[in-house]
Amino acid sequence: MFVGLLATLSASAAAGMRIALPLLVIGLIHGDRLWQDIPILALIHPQVLVGILTSWSLFELFGSKKLLGQRVLQLIELAFSPLVGALIGIATPTLTQVEVEPLWLMGLIGGLLAFVLKLVQVGWFFRWRHLPLGVVLLEDILCIFLVFFAFNAPQQGGLIAMLLLWLCLRSSQTWYRWYHHQKREKRRRLSRE
Repeated sequence: MFVGLLATLSASAAAGMRIALPLLVIGLIHGDRLWQDIPILALIHPQVLVGILTSWSLFELFGSKKLLGQRVLQLIELAFSPLVGALIGIATPTLTQVEVEPLWLMGLIGGLLAFVLKLVQVGWFFRWRHLPLGVVLLEDILCIFLVFFAFNAPQQGGLIAMLLLWLCLRSSQTWYRWYHHQKREKRRRLSRE
């Protein structure tokens, strides 16, 4: 059960960075079954789904390098990351053939992890006004590796996901302090006027 949880954390952390890229990689890893084990995606014809996920993944990879693309991606990925994280959280134990019960709990954990990671990333995006190119490239690479780790080395992938969660919690505290510092500075400026 613990291995299934670590695999779920690893795959869901990838969904916290990108939404279509992890689903596309999962489909390519399990080529014979494609997305038959992922609840909502099993209802869509595989060729249509490959087209949608490929085009959105390309937009994620290339659009994230420009400011306008980052803005669009941040908003859309923030809205859909809990759903994709939950879908991947439910599908990962099934695809790795690890017995985990209840599956809805894995979906809940996956959705929450993906949402927290994306929420902190959106906070940093609006604080910096954009994400540096190096951070975006690292995010793309890490997203793909986390999906591979989820299926081939779940212990390492789960540990990386927990490390990312720890970094997000630490950085969110920094972001929170910065925000309150900005509010105090604004009040001081208004009181002087």
